[in-house]
Amino acid sequence: METQIRSFFANDTGDIPNNPTLPVIVYQGVFDDNLSMEDQFQQHNWTGTWTGDVYDYHHYHTNTHEVLGVKSGSATLQIGGDAGERLELKAGDVVVLPAGTGHKKIDSSQDFEVVGAYPNGRNPDLKEEDPGVRAQALSQIKNVPIPETDPVYGETGPLLHKWVK
Repeated sequence: METQIRSFFANDTGDIPNNPTLPVIVYQGVFDDNLSMEDQFQQHNWTGTWTGDVYDYHHYHTNTHEVLGVKSGSATLQIGGDAGERLELKAGDVVVLPAGTGHKKIDSSQDFEVVGAYPNGRNPDLKEEDPGVRAQALSQIKNVPIPETDPVYGETGPLLHKWVK
């Protein structure tokens, strides 16, 4: 399976802050054995893992970054709010969301399941679209530290080159 890695920035929508300095990173086809995905995230200190679905409404976290690895099936995720980018993800794909990045599931196959995790096992808050909390959200987002490791590649991954404050 050939891996393709790309990144993009999601703009502040007024309702969803997204992240002004760190891009979303998408690893396509990075896992061909999705059973090892959770172990690899944990090995690289992205812990607090869970498996399940992605909410079908825009939400984001102000206190941590998040990795989502597609364990099975496929889905379309909307990243960055209504005007953001739609990602077509399938088993073996991974997306790393910097703190503040809005995301929701648009649709999925019946067997869609993700593995989620957070750097250093941080416990995520859950925020929804709300312009009234934007200033506080931006303040919290800028204080989230950059992880020491890439969730997929550890100490040599692209996250370490793309996420620099």
